[in-house]
Amino acid sequence: MKVYKSLESLPEIKNAVVTIGTFDGVHFGHQKIIERIREIAKSKNGPSVLITFNPHPRLVLNPSDKSLKLLTTIDERIELLEKYGLDIVMLIPFTREFSLLPARVFIEDILISNFNPSAIVIGYDHKFGHDRTGNIDLLKEYSRSHHFDVEEITKQTLDDIAVSSSKIRNALNEGNVKNASLLLGHHYAVSGFVVKGNQIGSGLGFPTANIELNTDYKLIPANGVYAVNVYLDKLYGGMLNIGHRPTFSGIHKTIEVHIFDFTKDIYGEKIKVEFLDQIRKESKFDNSDMLVGQLKKDKIKAQNIIEDLNN
Repeated sequence: MKVYKSLESLPEIKNAVVTIGTFDGVHFGHQKIIERIREIAKSKNGPSVLITFNPHPRLVLNPSDKSLKLLTTIDERIELLEKYGLDIVMLIPFTREFSLLPARVFIEDILISNFNPSAIVIGYDHKFGHDRTGNIDLLKEYSRSHHFDVEEITKQTLDDIAVSSSKIRNALNEGNVKNASLLLGHHYAVSGFVVKGNQIGSGLGFPTANIELNTDYKLIPANGVYAVNVYLDKLYGGMLNIGHRPTFSGIHKTIEVHIFDFTKDIYGEKIKVEFLDQIRKESKFDNSDMLVGQLKKDKIKAQNIIEDLNN
């Protein structure tokens, strides 16, 4: 998969099978669109092309809106997209100026001029161009004169539940990472760097790596304790806590992971954790001994969850 970060850097492309969207989370519905463009590209002997935007359009159009929480950073999105066999990902820099581009100009100057499409595939609710005036009907109008096929992918469902980014966000906000993973088609993950904490975990016999994210817009699941996969030099199991450490009257929200069978110093290193299941909600204990007793139970539960998933 080749990633291009400007239209000027693109080589000459012909016969492309193209899809367009933000693809935040690269969820089950997105995967169906990708699967379809790959099928068509194979039949038409052309490259499969996914066009997406960076930053996320809402971050540009509503920069003061702190309520927007993304399922994936741009690096996480690219990492996920690489798993699905695309030929080309085009990252269009999204600016206010770009947001004013009329839908017809987007089709003519971006899609047709740069990709010479043989087919364009979009999701059932996709709109594009200034004021979101571009849609399936406008693409079909152009398809007749420029000789490309147009296909709309219907809403995807899992167990009769429609898959959408908003449903996934709701599940994560409730701590239901297991359901979120089902809708995503992969485990929800966060990435960051290991920073020094106040060593409370070490004093309790459960040393933790404190994770600092490099974005304010990443959605963090609800406070609680989770069984997780931990990626460093290799894959480890672990249990992760999100919250304010109420037993110790904590003020700041932290993300800290106790990595099983691990003793290395990893300050400053990049770390990725995948959420497998929530063990319990955040709780306040009367003393540290009671907390340690609960952490021992949490560890057993986390190890059982990880073992069950790996078997």
